Amino acid sequence: MLLAIDIGNTEVTLGLFEGRKLKRSFRLSSETRRTADEVALALAQIFPELTPGRGHAAVIASVVPTATGSFAQAARKLCGGKPLEVSSRVSTGITIEYRDPESMGADRIANAAAALERYGAPVVVVDFGTATTFDVIVKDRRYRGGVIAPGIVTGAEHLIRRAARLSAFELRPPERIVGRSTEESLQAGVYYGAVGQVDAIVRRIAREERIRPKVIATGGLATMIAAHSETIQKVDPDLTLQGLRIIHERVRGGSGKAAPKAAAKPKQTRT
Repeated sequence: MLLAIDIGNTEVTLGLFEGRKLKRSFRLSSETRRTADEVALALAQIFPELTPGRGHAAVIASVVPTATGSFAQAARKLCGGKPLEVSSRVSTGITIEYRDPESMGADRIANAAAALERYGAPVVVVDFGTATTFDVIVKDRRYRGGVIAPGIVTGAEHLIRRAARLSAFELRPPERIVGRSTEESLQAGVYYGAVGQVDAIVRRIAREERIRPKVIATGGLATMIAAHSETIQKVDPDLTLQGLRIIHERVRGGSGKAAPKAAAKPKQTRT
């Protein structure tokens, strides 16, 4: 068994693999004050298959440093070995062309690895989370860079906090673009604003990079946004977990050696 843990700012996504098959996944809130014992208890309840001493393995991607230690300790307790922590220093087989590769989120590295194996290049991954991220992977397994925008829910919550006369509303596709109430107007603005943002950014990426990419969406709101997007071609809800499995197979199933600390120097941006 392989336990895959993706620690995000809002949620922790857990997956249990048997070989290459994802047996089950589960989401927890990102409560950074959980102790390692509390995390181990939760993991044992969610995945009773993780019996200590059975030689299981674990892999972690985290963008919340304060939560990483508790999950790593819990995974080690249940799986019996040190979990692999994904970063730009791990040998993923992807050339990261970020100026500072170590600043790249581990979840985005996992998304890139999964997108390459499952869909090929060029590919753009749109991940709907606390932030909406766009990852651009081109031929020769090069991660060109990406875009980070405010998350859909994050932006809506900030709008409501800053506007005295606006209140919380259900985020869903509205029946019409022209709202007949404040709630309908908010739904239309937030939803179609997100759809339009995705399509505009993807088209600009395609023009700038001179590519015709596959566009894959993942994250909690991916299915909802994809329903009216003109550029998203497929929704893959388990993309990040699959990427963690792929990276673990490459590192622990191969040489297991870490990649050099600095990735290849990025090529000059087109002007």
